[in-house]
Amino acid sequence: MQFDDDAGLDTSQVQDQRGSRLPGGRATIGGGLAGLIALVAGLFFGIGPDELGLTESDHPPEATASSAERVQERCRTGQDANSREDCRIVAVVNSAQSFWQQEFRRRGASYGRAPTVFFTGRTDTACGAATSAVGPFYCPGDRKVYLDLDFFRELRTKFGARGGPFAHAYVVAHEYGHHVQNLSGTLRRSQGGRPGADSASVKVELQADCYAGVWARHATGTPEESTGRPLITSLTEADVRDGLDAAAAVGDDRIQERFQGRVTPESWTHGSAAQRQRWFSAGFRTGDAGRCDTFR
Repeated sequence: MQFDDDAGLDTSQVQDQRGSRLPGGRATIGGGLAGLIALVAGLFFGIGPDELGLTESDHPPEATASSAERVQERCRTGQDANSREDCRIVAVVNSAQSFWQQEFRRRGASYGRAPTVFFTGRTDTACGAATSAVGPFYCPGDRKVYLDLDFFRELRTKFGARGGPFAHAYVVAHEYGHHVQNLSGTLRRSQGGRPGADSASVKVELQADCYAGVWARHATGTPEESTGRPLITSLTEADVRDGLDAAAAVGDDRIQERFQGRVTPESWTHGSAAQRQRWFSAGFRTGDAGRCDTFR
């Protein structure tokens, strides 16, 4: 995956909170059994820490190391995205939101942008306090995507994915799929139901995978409004394979087998490895968000 070296990045779409403490010492998800559940359940790419049903700890957050270099200072062009991981995520956020803004406009609807928040260790959201163990997630309460960049290392070391730039892009695009669902009213269909292989939760997650594939299909053909040229100039078959590999690595069956040694479909919330690959592929093959109706 390559970006236009001369393209400007819109860093206003990313809020860099790395190195910050939670305001007021808010409670965060605790360790022990709850932390283990967060690690196993949260790293599926979820929708807000409150939906994991975790209790909160009474311990205040620990101070982190010195503040990170802010993306506003370091991420200015596509050339920066080609050389720095955090800048690459900024570029993916820009590309995904440009596509969905134009797609909504084409359908006669309005797309409201959602910022991505970079954090380190712990963060506070409208969906509750969260730690990095929850993994990347979208909070409908404040319409933000939350991401600790250390997750991309864990995607390889804990979940066995090959990794690569487009594996990271798939993660981000999946979360923006949830934002699209929130704007269209679909996201609420996952709330309050039981888990399971045929649950509404699984269908919502698979649709987000499909939406990620739709964006990927159009990524090299969506012009940025500021330049009239696509921000992403190259997306190879190898890139797409990395995305599919990441989708499989976070399938419910793969994660259950890895962490608990058995597969229990009745507790699924995100879908199997094969399902996640199939729906991402469906979106990528057709490029049509209308073909992402996982509820039919």
